[in-house]
Amino acid sequence: MSKQSYRVCCCFTRKFNLKEAEVPADIKALFENYSENGLMNIEHFHKFLIEVQGDDKLTREEAETVMKSFKNEHKNLNILQPKGLSIKEFFRYLLSEINAPLSHPPKVHHDMAAPLSHYFIYTGHNSYLTGNQISSDSSVVPIIEALNRGVRVIELDMWPNSDKDDIHIMHGGTLTSPVKLIDCLKAIRENAFVASEYPVIITLEDHLTPALQAKVAEMVSETFGDTLICSTSESSLQEFQCPDSLKRRVIISTKAPKEYLDQTKSSNEQVDDGGVKVVKKSSEEPVWGKEIADLAVKFVHEDEGEYKDDDDDDLEQDAALKYKQLIAIRAEKMKGGIKAWLGVDLKKAHRVSLNEENLEKAAPTHGTEIVRFNQRNLMRVYPKAMRIDSSNYNPFKGWIHGAQMVAFNMQSHGRSLWLMQGMFRANGGCGYVKKPDFLLKKGPNNEVFDPKGSLPVKTTLKIKIYMGVGWNLDFKSTHFDAYSPPDFYVKIGIAGIPSDSAMKKTEIIADNWMPVWNEEFEFPMSVPELALLRIEVHEFDVSEKDDFGGQTCLPISELKSGIRAVPLHDYKGDKYKSVKLLLRFCFT
Repeated sequence: MSKQSYRVCCCFTRKFNLKEAEVPADIKALFENYSENGLMNIEHFHKFLIEVQGDDKLTREEAETVMKSFKNEHKNLNILQPKGLSIKEFFRYLLSEINAPLSHPPKVHHDMAAPLSHYFIYTGHNSYLTGNQISSDSSVVPIIEALNRGVRVIELDMWPNSDKDDIHIMHGGTLTSPVKLIDCLKAIRENAFVASEYPVIITLEDHLTPALQAKVAEMVSETFGDTLICSTSESSLQEFQCPDSLKRRVIISTKAPKEYLDQTKSSNEQVDDGGVKVVKKSSEEPVWGKEIADLAVKFVHEDEGEYKDDDDDDLEQDAALKYKQLIAIRAEKMKGGIKAWLGVDLKKAHRVSLNEENLEKAAPTHGTEIVRFNQRNLMRVYPKAMRIDSSNYNPFKGWIHGAQMVAFNMQSHGRSLWLMQGMFRANGGCGYVKKPDFLLKKGPNNEVFDPKGSLPVKTTLKIKIYMGVGWNLDFKSTHFDAYSPPDFYVKIGIAGIPSDSAMKKTEIIADNWMPVWNEEFEFPMSVPELALLRIEVHEFDVSEKDDFGGQTCLPISELKSGIRAVPLHDYKGDKYKSVKLLLRFCFT
């Protein structure tokens, strides 16, 4: 036992005992039940893993491998029983990384052979920004950080530089500083598959002239080479490809060049009864005309009405075609509002975008139609314009409607981003999480999941919080309180559909670096397939705001039952070296 000293007002010193973590009474009782003469041998250990930890299919040989792995990781302790585990060693095993609440080591285990529209995809918004949406710097650093965390969709806003001979990435119409497109592309190439081998999608917001679009086509092709998936067909996709077939590939998604769409004859021509081609005015012509009007006026002004050589048209069309061929997933700006585009041809696959506000407005009256649309198509939901501080929204707004690309500002940390990070800890952290079956299936009468429907409770998660350890190893003695050890408490709950969402709180344990709570909680859930376990630890402060002591979010669908060591993360989502909670999970 060691002591910690805290000086108070330079007058006197307070001393506190710093004890070793004590084995909780429940753990002692379990050890008694699964050991003999103070030793848990491999047979006892195997039985414990099956009966308490819920590893029903674990063989004796696999249990032996688990025990050997633990012993190999703790050779430096020199106290290990050669034929089994003592009570102290068993307690250390329960607190070890091997006894994690999710699969360890992480591995991809979802079916990855379904179309992309069947997955939630880890998606960034304005991925180049280091801070707020108005005045922060643009940089490759947040792009690299996002990819290294497993983000699979990177968004770049392309604008001409001041000389109009190169492409800058920046938030247009703001004071954000630019970064060169080529630097962003190189950063993506070098970091795309560090965290995951599954495809990276680059969504491009295009504000370029045809000449610069041609330059983009050249840059992208040269940077990514054979890893780039290119469009080879004039016709729309009937169905998106699957993640398995796109491993270590890069996909470009943006709107097709306006010039190409304007000059495409297939949408504007038809054959009359006599077999002669005649031009038919499209009902969409005013919209398309308005979109390219500024560019047309500019060309007339610069040429002062001079004759324009047919070769110039050919060059522009050629440039547009090269740019178009980069686009493997075409983004579409649907006409007529959400009600109109929800009824588009479902025999073809589309990718659409809408902001969180528009989704919220549409959801009450069109919730099931949105779910149905997202069974085949891709939907990207992005933050509303008012979030100039780069804050984020509740991602369940999109997920509960089957939206695949719920785009987040990865540079802004807090509870919303913690939920996003928690969702994508599923499936080995590969950045693609298979949507629950209820979002993909249709009933006998072609009905789909109703996000606002009332559902019965499917399961109840019972949680016992035993204790926490590791803060004394990862923090200075005065980090939380200058005059005494910390006063920790835990907030724990469920994030999911509204009826499942709840948060509860433990008692405050005063002056203790290794708090013991021994408190139990229950959380009934109707849609556990979409739920996340939320955990936060705070340090109580009488006079000021409570201090942050760690957090994590875990997908309920992959949460292991039994007694588990739950590692905590810092405010940004990086895992602490030593801080963890010892919890017991039971599903009923």
